[in-house]
Amino acid sequence: MSHAIAVCHGAFGRAALYQLDKTIITHAHREGHLVFYVEGAPAEVEVVGKRHRIVSGTGVAVSPWEPHSFHVPEGETTFCLVLYIKPMWFLENSSSAEFALKFGKSALPITTEIRDGVHRLTALLLENEHQARFNAALYSLTRECFDMSWIGAPLAGRAQAYRRFSDFRVRRALRLFQESFAQDIEMESLARSVGLSRPHFFKLFKQYMGVTPNVYMNTLRSEHALDDLLRTPKTVTDIAFDLGFSSQASFTRFFSSNVGIAPSEYRRVAHVTDRAFPMMGERNILPGMPTRA
Repeated sequence: MSHAIAVCHGAFGRAALYQLDKTIITHAHREGHLVFYVEGAPAEVEVVGKRHRIVSGTGVAVSPWEPHSFHVPEGETTFCLVLYIKPMWFLENSSSAEFALKFGKSALPITTEIRDGVHRLTALLLENEHQARFNAALYSLTRECFDMSWIGAPLAGRAQAYRRFSDFRVRRALRLFQESFAQDIEMESLARSVGLSRPHFFKLFKQYMGVTPNVYMNTLRSEHALDDLLRTPKTVTDIAFDLGFSSQASFTRFFSSNVGIAPSEYRRVAHVTDRAFPMMGERNILPGMPTRA
């Protein structure tokens, strides 16, 4: 059974040390995502249809909203350090990053600097160290991975601004999702409400957002579930019903498939630093870091 060994939420996003023994289905995050091998069996992360190994010499970087899934060999267990970095936190703490956490490639060679950063961050996570030290180590590792991902990658991709919100129909669909994520949305009806057929809506939405409408909806539900688990006294059953699930069991299956850990265990292990919520975060500059003009 998969377990969370340590989880920390903060203004940066969240960091977790997981023991995983099952597949995590295709999903997405609005955060940048880094996955590193710690010990156990090698695993794989599939990013936009291509698999990348998680081993001692290779990690994986996933840009915001890139669909991905996690795979462990049947009967095996792997321990991974998993980071979810809010793009604005990274951008605001960077003096030269011009586009918020879009990685150049998914496969990351583990250099000495990255390996040392993974070991340092894992130790800080396990020891529940002071927030300033943790944040500084997290930023340093993320920046090293960001720069490494662009070595040998097409430079044109780095200068490409996101177009996600330029189509008014996509913007309206996003508002409707935000207003009704806890309901059983009928996608054909939602497509009609933005003036499109269902096939055209799915094609346009994926073109602009990089994920299907269903994956986007699951992301919203997962985010709100995480918020409720860590900052409210609601029971898991109440959270399930508030998010539109018919039972606690169906919610637990959903959460485990999308996050990797059962909601009750996630709540038991995770802790929250100051100013960790809401999911999009607030401005939180590291001490001594330059700000952008």
